Amino acid sequence: MRVALKLVCLLAVAAMLLAGCQPQPTPVPPTPEPVEKATEAPKPTEVKPTEVPPTEVPKGPAEFHGAYPYQVPPTGHWNSYVTNGIPNGLGIYFDLLNMPLAMYNWGDGSWTYYMATKSEIVPPDKLVITLREGAKWSDGKPFTAKDVIATFNVGRLFNWPVFNYVDKIEAKGDYVVEFHMAKPSSVVERQVLRERIRPAATYGALAEKVEALLSQGKTTDSEEWKALLKEATEFRPEGLIVSGPYNIDPASITEAQLTLVKVPTAWCADKVQFDKIVIYNGETPTVTPLVLAGDVDYATHGFPPATEKAFIEQGIRIIRAPIYTGPALFFNNDVYPLNKKEVRQAMAYVIKRDENGTVSLGDSGRGVRYMLGFSDNLAPLWISEADLKTFNTYDYNPAKAEELLTSIGCKKGADGIWVDDKGNPLAFELLVPAEYADWSAAAENVALQLNNFGFKITVRGIQFQQEATEVRSGRFQIAIRSWGAANPHVYFAYVNDLFVDNYVQSTEGKGMNFPMKQKLADGTEVDLQQLIVDSVAGLDEAAQKEKILTVAKVFNELLPVVPLWERYGNNPARETRVTGWPPEGDPRYLNAVYGDNFVIMMILDGTLKPK
Repeated sequence: MRVALKLVCLLAVAAMLLAGCQPQPTPVPPTPEPVEKATEAPKPTEVKPTEVPPTEVPKGPAEFHGAYPYQVPPTGHWNSYVTNGIPNGLGIYFDLLNMPLAMYNWGDGSWTYYMATKSEIVPPDKLVITLREGAKWSDGKPFTAKDVIATFNVGRLFNWPVFNYVDKIEAKGDYVVEFHMAKPSSVVERQVLRERIRPAATYGALAEKVEALLSQGKTTDSEEWKALLKEATEFRPEGLIVSGPYNIDPASITEAQLTLVKVPTAWCADKVQFDKIVIYNGETPTVTPLVLAGDVDYATHGFPPATEKAFIEQGIRIIRAPIYTGPALFFNNDVYPLNKKEVRQAMAYVIKRDENGTVSLGDSGRGVRYMLGFSDNLAPLWISEADLKTFNTYDYNPAKAEELLTSIGCKKGADGIWVDDKGNPLAFELLVPAEYADWSAAAENVALQLNNFGFKITVRGIQFQQEATEVRSGRFQIAIRSWGAANPHVYFAYVNDLFVDNYVQSTEGKGMNFPMKQKLADGTEVDLQQLIVDSVAGLDEAAQKEKILTVAKVFNELLPVVPLWERYGNNPARETRVTGWPPEGDPRYLNAVYGDNFVIMMILDGTLKPK
């Protein structure tokens, strides 16, 4: 990933992104009242008593306060491979617990290594990882290659995309792991290095069972494989063993908050400056008053425009970093006629995406332009300017939408509601995570725009983790889900768009059941899943661009999901309890908020400190 991952064009984008994010002036404390001098000097014969310094009030432990929604027991558990796991449910803070091998610096294309110290792609088909020696797990066991292999073996059960390319993982001693690529690809480095490594002490038994099935030639379709997947899904460890400088204090977990406590034996314990990381539980409505009250130092939630205005008025600094993703309409292809591209295209023509973004997130919600399935910011890195001009941008055009619906037998009824060729109204329920304030606003605005045209859309908000389950189980009609990916290689965007919530990767059901084998308008038959997998074949990213172009064209025509807008963070960063925030324009702020979070990296290297 040495070519595309440079993201040279983002340096130009940075100025746009960070405009309006000027740091708020730190309030100047009032000048203390002068101490009155004695009105009478001591007599010469007096002995002046020894001055006793004032007793220093001891400070409590240094704390960083963040926020992220998580599940509490008994729903929440310690299995970080599946839904409702508490460690993986903490999002960006998971990196402080089971640390990744490395994290990526988007500004210059380099890696910051954690549980690894080196990675090297060895042509024609190997990725060699050198591990950190001397690191220990929180149970005292040494961190070795055995842990890395266990992590990925269990990941194989859960259809991790890396196994589209990697067929074999071997330890070369205790501190070198070799990934053999049956299909060499430059994305393997990212897939491996960014994975959080779990302990073999917890998952080793499952990993050994995976190896046994592989040695027997069993595949994902076998009953034995399905049974082991069920066992791994239902596995409930008794606790959490970590490699990072923090661990979750089980006794601290409540509906309101939990605490990550420092692990003094961690290899990087001397670098981190906070004794505790307090994580407040909740989505935007819950977290907003906590930020305003000063209880939360940093939050990645999607705050609506009015809330952001309140933050700024209070003098809270806003970091408007790129996300490289946003909300999109996902469709259940078992629901007729949502399985017809003309219906999805018509919706795209009817929705004013810039309006939808502004209503939802103000300056941080920017309507998608190219409709490629990945970030507009990354488009110039992968597709030439001449080719970009050939894409359908689905600009607002109700007449074109009517033409498309009419072409498949739809008609507009006397009541103004469109009906399909079977006489059924184009009436659908739109599912949205109720706690996501920005997505909820997007859903209401989308429904309004579509209904004004003649669709009949009803919005239903449900708990955000439950929404993911409903979609992946196929129990929905239309849902707002995330498109794109916080990753420099656009392959990962397509995985998020078409694999994760589809039968391709979902282990909970068939998801949106979008058929990956399709016939295009020109009669060409394509296997979109294979196109996506093949688009990253080889170690030369320059050679991958033509394949990415092909995938982008297919996506642009079929619109399996309809991207609405691209999100930019409006992350509040309070400076009352925490110091060390870099100035605006620092290249660390080019890192994707949910991909290689700059705050987590700055906690780990000691840049952020208690004030």
